[in-house]
Amino acid sequence: MAGKDIQEGLKHLLKLLEQEKEEDLLQYKRKMIGTSLAERRKQGVCWYPVNLEKTKFDSGDRLLIKVSRPPEHTDSHLFQSGKLVSLFSTAFSNEESREAVNGVINYVNKQEMLVTLNNNDIPDWIHDGQLGVQLLFDENAYREMEKAVKHLINAKDERLVELKKVLLGELEARFESRSPVKIAGLNDSQNEALNKVLCASDVAIIHGPPGTGKTTTLIQAILETLKSETQTLVCAPSNAAVDLLADRLGEQGINVLRIGHPARVTEETLSKTLDARITRHPDYKTLKSLRKQAEEYKAMGQKYKRNFGHLEREQRKRLLAEARELRHEAEHLEFFITHDIIARSQVIACTMVGASNAMLKGMKFDTVFIDEAAQALEPASWIPIIRSERVIFAGDHCQLPPTIRSLEAARNGLEITLFEKAIKSNSADVMLKEQYRMNESIMNFSSRIFYKNQLVANESVAHWKIFPDDLSIEFIDTAGCGYFEEIDPETRSSFNKEEAQLLLKHFKGYVEQIEMLGKWNEVEDIGIIAPYKAQVSLLQDLMLQPGALGQHIQSKLGVNTVDSFQGQERDIIYISLVRSNEKGEIGFLSNTRRMNVAITRARKKLVIIGDSATIGQHEFYAAFLDYVNEIGAYRSAFELMY
Repeated sequence: MAGKDIQEGLKHLLKLLEQEKEEDLLQYKRKMIGTSLAERRKQGVCWYPVNLEKTKFDSGDRLLIKVSRPPEHTDSHLFQSGKLVSLFSTAFSNEESREAVNGVINYVNKQEMLVTLNNNDIPDWIHDGQLGVQLLFDENAYREMEKAVKHLINAKDERLVELKKVLLGELEARFESRSPVKIAGLNDSQNEALNKVLCASDVAIIHGPPGTGKTTTLIQAILETLKSETQTLVCAPSNAAVDLLADRLGEQGINVLRIGHPARVTEETLSKTLDARITRHPDYKTLKSLRKQAEEYKAMGQKYKRNFGHLEREQRKRLLAEARELRHEAEHLEFFITHDIIARSQVIACTMVGASNAMLKGMKFDTVFIDEAAQALEPASWIPIIRSERVIFAGDHCQLPPTIRSLEAARNGLEITLFEKAIKSNSADVMLKEQYRMNESIMNFSSRIFYKNQLVANESVAHWKIFPDDLSIEFIDTAGCGYFEEIDPETRSSFNKEEAQLLLKHFKGYVEQIEMLGKWNEVEDIGIIAPYKAQVSLLQDLMLQPGALGQHIQSKLGVNTVDSFQGQERDIIYISLVRSNEKGEIGFLSNTRRMNVAITRARKKLVIIGDSATIGQHEFYAAFLDYVNEIGAYRSAFELMY
């Protein structure tokens, strides 16, 4: 791509980002403005009412609150760790915004949520009841992405201009020649990727298909890099992915500073945050004492009434001036402590947008490592790259793409990530080829379609099963059964009642077989996946309600969408494809990268239920049907109906 084309491409990217922001805001407003709390709850943007479970201060003196929603409120929701929310109360008032307090979600599951509040004092209305939590629109992320792209367009810094040209294909990536490193715990392709990173002057890319040890390789690359660099920046699009890297690096004895809000709520993760590190700094006692004295002088000064004499007025002035002076001193000391902690950290870990944090202002890094780079919007990827001399990407562009609200922006190029552009433009990538997750029968279809048939199952997993005579894959075909899909009138999401019932029937029979053979201890965890939220809700009702299945089964079972299972794995995976219609329409199933994620979550057993007459008109599913026939994994639903 020529220089002029690069600049035009970046200007086009800015327009696409604006389109995305407008669509995101529009969708938010539709859900929030002029709607009741009950309607917002159905839309998944509000929990109301919630019970206050507990309040506490974490190791960094930040106020955490845990809330839960009533068990009968089972609507799917859009809350995720790192999202901005508002905590409000409607007690004694019709105004839900009454003294509302903003915060950031640390952790959320189906019924509970942990939020870090932005103020240090517990709101006095928090125990009045009638509490609710709702999503806020996060304009900051768009502002930082826009700022990064504009900075890139107008860049004068020679190194940044050069890096821009390399990543976007105008210049070739350069690699130094050096003696190869061989780490005993890594396989051949992992060592090859590690050496690519160590030789890279501009960019190196670790392409990690499912189960191939991408995170292990990336951690090793960071450790080797820290032998020649005193500090590095480590980023990922999600808080959960950043936390995983921070924890893994911490286990290796690396001094990690976690900037931003962690998704994991263990003391292990929280102890790496700046707030927690400040409380452990040798000068923290002095800082605390200065703040306390400032508050005391301020309180003494404010005791004086307005109608007092000259001496009292002078005394008040002195006390308030002393309070100001002490606060000023405390601010200076906090600034010193903060920068001392940052300077001593070997790794700064944050999300991509988090790399714009004011704490990092003016800092430059020799290397930035970006994990899950194939899930990041291009403008977000540039935020940490702008402050770095070279970039190491890790990810898999054959798995989930970034979430984009605007279909038009996606179609016009926003869905193409910088990771993909860099792979296409440079010979800078190494694909990891040995996988340690799944039985080779589960792996082979994915390897054939997405990875040029290059994946190899490590011998420790190649043939593992729940029991010796088990089939690793089953495709249960509902063609001809009349199990037609339906549409939820409110959410417009697809569901298929008969297919859900069939899945439950097969699942119960399979579990009985495992138990009869005394192999239940071989099963650690089970996942049920559906690509549509309406089907997920239906399956959750069928399988997770009290009494639907034994408690020992439910405790190992998770039911959710494909996206929710990204980065996870389960011994047994069931997938309900849902779509069954006479027109052969498969909608969202045509996103084959999403299906790649679903299939490759399974370690030992994969069961897929769907209508071959509907899905088979798409070449990907036609190839899958050929594959299941080839390995003897095809079954008709009619076998299970009687």
